[in-house]
Amino acid sequence: MAFIRLIVFGFLAMSVVYLCISIYSRSIRRERLEDRWAENHPEDVESAERRTYIKDGMVKYESGFRKKLIVLVYVIPTIVVGTILYFVN
Repeated sequence: MAFIRLIVFGFLAMSVVYLCISIYSRSIRRERLEDRWAENHPEDVESAERRTYIKDGMVKYESGFRKKLIVLVYVIPTIVVGTILYFVN
């Protein structure tokens, strides 16, 4: 029973960490896109081109490698705990 509890609470904890890292990473990426636009177009604060540029950048981020790396939040702890359990038992 303790093993099932470990799995359930571990998965919940990893999910919370995944969501936090995912939200943080998205916000950092969006901020970088906004800053890059501001450097190249300092007079353009809010326009359709700016929104399109940021939207296209976020679409590229969603399909990019960095977004997929965040899944390691699930993989690495699972491997570590599994390895520890194997060697302890």
